[in-house]
Amino acid sequence: MRAVVAREYGPPSVLVVSDTPVPQAEAGQIQVRVRAAALNPADLRNLSGVMRELAPLTFPHVPGSDFAGTVSSVGSGVTRFAVGDEVFGVGLPRATAGMASMLSTPPSLTTGAMASYAVFEADTPAIAVRPPGLSAEHAATLPIPGLTGLAVLRAGRFSPGERVLVVGAAGGVGGATVPLLAAAQLQVIATALPEDAEYVRELGATEVIDYRAVDIVAETLRRYPDGVDAVVNLALPGAALVKVGDVVRPGGCLLNAAFPAPDRSDFDRTDLTVETVYSNARPGDLDQLAAQAVAGALPSTISRRFTLEEAPQAYTEMVYAHVRGKYLVTM
Repeated sequence: MRAVVAREYGPPSVLVVSDTPVPQAEAGQIQVRVRAAALNPADLRNLSGVMRELAPLTFPHVPGSDFAGTVSSVGSGVTRFAVGDEVFGVGLPRATAGMASMLSTPPSLTTGAMASYAVFEADTPAIAVRPPGLSAEHAATLPIPGLTGLAVLRAGRFSPGERVLVVGAAGGVGGATVPLLAAAQLQVIATALPEDAEYVRELGATEVIDYRAVDIVAETLRRYPDGVDAVVNLALPGAALVKVGDVVRPGGCLLNAAFPAPDRSDFDRTDLTVETVYSNARPGDLDQLAAQAVAGALPSTISRRFTLEEAPQAYTEMVYAHVRGKYLVTM
């Protein structure tokens, strides 16, 4: 089969497309013929080696976590899925098994979705049947963004009408988080470039702040002197969030979903809740996201499509180009 492969740690330039053996489903696993796979920054973070002490990769390594495809074989003991089922979901590299428990219980692991075929664990809430009316391409973009958005909603315990500043709203995770916050009847203030303003408004943002033209802290406080109820960070590194926390009213919260996470001790406000949230799949979560996508509440955010042979180029562009929404590889 054809697959995107890295044989060492490094930047996207270490990725190549080559012929590799087809992975086989063992007990408790399913083999999937992949139809579409979405790129995620975490793919490159793992490849860079920054996580190697916590989750050392084994090489050759096939990246790719969010996917949609067709079950092509099942291992012994699998009753949840059958050959021919259309499925979608997310799996993490097997080398990251220790961290994968944060994504789901049992952990969802994979041989790598950037390939013609991939193997996944069958007994995990991070994989679900793709319903009629939801395309494979759309489904492949939902798992990590959607599960992160649900985690934000749960951690924030918001009430209708509250104001939330979303930093990095035009990115991949913002494509699901902003609509989910808007559906919860929250007032979303999004940071985005002018060329992305209409896009984030269509996602559900009520206001947009051009983060290159103005200081987002000063501009937010100019509009709302008493502050906002929460900040949801999808883009800034941890240290940059200390200042951003100044826009949150007393008793509010700052929810981070970006890497690296902020250090709570850097904040001198005891009235501010600071929490890093992770994509976490509970039973039924993917079904909920799929239903919302079919109903139009979670629109497709695909900005560019690539073939599998073009996937290394897509990863390179994700690093060096401004990316709106999701990049998708189709098989």
